[in-house]
Amino acid sequence: LDWWHADRYCEQRFAQLLFEPQESEEGSFSKLLQSHHIRGSVWLNERDGVLHKPRRRRDHIVPVLVFGDKTDTKYVKVLSDFPALPAVTACAHLQWDTRTQEIATVFSYAVPAFINEFQLRGFVDEEGFVRFALIVHGHHSPYLPMFRADGRWHHFCVTWQQENGTWAIYADGKRRASASGLCAAAPAAPQAIYGQGTFIIGQDQDTLGGTFGEKESFSGNITDLHIWQRVLSVEQIEKVRSCWVVEQDLVFEWSSNTLEVESTVQEVTAQFLCPGPVEECRVFEVGSSGFSYASCLQSLPYICRYRKDAYWQLKKAQLESSHSLVGRMNTLAERTVIPENIFTSDVQDMNLSLALGALDVLATVLREGETPVLESSDLLVVLQLLKQVSDVEVQEGEELEMLEQLGQYYVEVTELILEEQNIETWSSVSQVIGGPMAVVELCDRMVSHLAPLLTAGRTRITIQHGNVGLRRVVVKNMWFGSGSLQHCLSHAGSSTGVQDAAASDGGQKYLGTMVGTAVISSTLLSDYQEISTSVRYHLQHHVQVPWGGLISMCFLWFLLHVSPDAGGMWSTAGCSVVTSLPDSTACFCNHTTNFAVLLQVYEMRQRTAKEELTLQTLTFIGCGVSFCALIVTFILFLAVGVPKSERATVHKNLIFALASAEALLMFSELAKTNQVMCFTVTACLHLFFMAAFSWMLVEGLLLWSKVVAVNMSEDRRMKFYYVTGWGLPVVIVGATLATSFNKYVADNHCWLNVQANIIWAFVGPVLFILAVNTFVLFRVVMVTVSSARRRSKMLTPNSSLENQIGIQIWATAKPILVLLPVLGLTWVCGVLVHLSIVWAYVFIVLNSLQ
Repeated sequence: LDWWHADRYCEQRFAQLLFEPQESEEGSFSKLLQSHHIRGSVWLNERDGVLHKPRRRRDHIVPVLVFGDKTDTKYVKVLSDFPALPAVTACAHLQWDTRTQEIATVFSYAVPAFINEFQLRGFVDEEGFVRFALIVHGHHSPYLPMFRADGRWHHFCVTWQQENGTWAIYADGKRRASASGLCAAAPAAPQAIYGQGTFIIGQDQDTLGGTFGEKESFSGNITDLHIWQRVLSVEQIEKVRSCWVVEQDLVFEWSSNTLEVESTVQEVTAQFLCPGPVEECRVFEVGSSGFSYASCLQSLPYICRYRKDAYWQLKKAQLESSHSLVGRMNTLAERTVIPENIFTSDVQDMNLSLALGALDVLATVLREGETPVLESSDLLVVLQLLKQVSDVEVQEGEELEMLEQLGQYYVEVTELILEEQNIETWSSVSQVIGGPMAVVELCDRMVSHLAPLLTAGRTRITIQHGNVGLRRVVVKNMWFGSGSLQHCLSHAGSSTGVQDAAASDGGQKYLGTMVGTAVISSTLLSDYQEISTSVRYHLQHHVQVPWGGLISMCFLWFLLHVSPDAGGMWSTAGCSVVTSLPDSTACFCNHTTNFAVLLQVYEMRQRTAKEELTLQTLTFIGCGVSFCALIVTFILFLAVGVPKSERATVHKNLIFALASAEALLMFSELAKTNQVMCFTVTACLHLFFMAAFSWMLVEGLLLWSKVVAVNMSEDRRMKFYYVTGWGLPVVIVGATLATSFNKYVADNHCWLNVQANIIWAFVGPVLFILAVNTFVLFRVVMVTVSSARRRSKMLTPNSSLENQIGIQIWATAKPILVLLPVLGLTWVCGVLVHLSIVWAYVFIVLNSLQ
């Protein structure tokens, strides 16, 4: 096979094309091949990646024709006698003048029988592409886009043959258009292009050899025009593009001596920098034990290689296979769609129709499968089929509905094999496949083939099934949100690694790295070519981990072309975090590829059953003692006849709210079994704890009114305090219930839902209240210390420095100790609970006894 097909053949069998043997092994390796009757050259897979080899380019000194503005006089005549041409190829390099969108004639060949015997015309469309149309015997092909009108040099070739009127147009080495039927209609037999005609460059001949029109004249530069009386192969066209002349059947070779140039056409000699030559691939010379290069399009022997661990995994999957998936597929299709032994059978040539039928059957079987979990061999069968389909050569002119259906089946099959229940199956063949990211690579390859064709007649295309999809306008985006991808780093058996993960564990135990978001694949396409650009993206986390439990990093999937073991790995190269939130991360990367946010998870130390029981016991005891103390205090306020004042009223409301909240908290565990009861307890807990904090805010405002003069009567102040203490909690709880009724309660206990971020309806207001009360405490302490200093100087002016410092320290400590629980500031230590079990004990003791 040629290098490309050999490489593809090996890849479809989960192998790789042979790598260059070590120097010490060359002799014995050569003898081994000779013993198997292999001689000559054998393809090698270069470690630096043959596809990424820098092309060699050469300077080519040639005459260039410069056609300025459109006129009816500028032309160049080819001084050559043309024979009859049953087949023809014409190639040239040209720069297109982009100043006008009018039709321009690149060349025209006329004979007495047909003025438009053989002609190439083009124009610039509204989207900025140069469109070409070929005319033979007066029959006109459609105008089709060839290359972007960017003012650069481009290479084109047009081919035609008498049999069936088959034609093609190549631009920059790639076939952009082809069809048949460009000939006289039946019953007349197709005729060859007549000989002894007149070939004109840059003008349309309205009469033989003359009568030109300004509107249809060519404007731009042209060089290296050659004409053959045969259809050149793809390899030969590539060679011509690189400025190498194919001598066989050449009827016109570019030279100043063979051109009649009209006086207003400039002819300049230019040093033309040719594109790279025909791509050459590395070969091993059997017998001489040396290495050389050969054209990648030659047909040579090749060898596929496996790593031992991958090979044994393949054999094991083969031996343990029940062939149930293949059997069900073939039963449904009533013919053999996939060979049962995928490791030894030849790959059949896949075409569009066969690919569509096979994927349709496969999707049906997977969708309606009796066993939800795939066998290892089944997964390999599916992947091999996906590889084959992704290599199907689809051409322009295919039915769009078929191509779109192919894409739909492809993403559906991808979604079905990436279901979370197949995680263990992926792990069992990890040495063979390298993890679920292999599917992303396959989808990327498939979409690169389909996208230009699918969007040829429309501005956008979207294909989606479940958590996998494709959207393309000019930028191609794919997304993969399935479970297997989210866990593809969490299994030790996976060959996926993490590179450049520059995150310190900060003294905490590192648990592992997981793909925390959907995986997206973005590509920018221009003139059918991928171009790289910087990209910024914002991804939602699938995994909810509390604050301090994760570090999010922006990663790209790096395909290891340089590794003999292939596969790929996640890397941070060129990517940085813009913003990081608990539920999402925004990233910036300096190029396009496959992206995801990886979460490095740190253990918020797992508590033992004994520790959990101790914490629950402390909570119950602390809340019980606190509840009793609060009730006794409340009764004393009522029975003893404490004088009525703002302070007493505020205290009584705080006591009532806190006692109610703590009573509910102690018995909330009993409500877990009843859904309605649990919902009611959660709403009441939310209300009373919110009220307790609101009255702590009122305590702070009351203190502030004693420190700073407030122009508000006591009566108006109390109304404001009641609105704050009870009105605010009712509004917050009511609004939360109205907007998030269905996701209000957590799954495993009677409290607000953390996963759905409902917890912020409590945490947000609490953080605000604690911030206000911290400021109040700071001002109160400042005033108290200042007063203590003045009193100390007045009462004991001659006391020692030590005594004065002691008085000031006590003046500072006393209000802090008294006011911390009253203002609720002991709750601040809750943010430290994840650091150590000790802080959990401190938090529970302080706040249950508040």
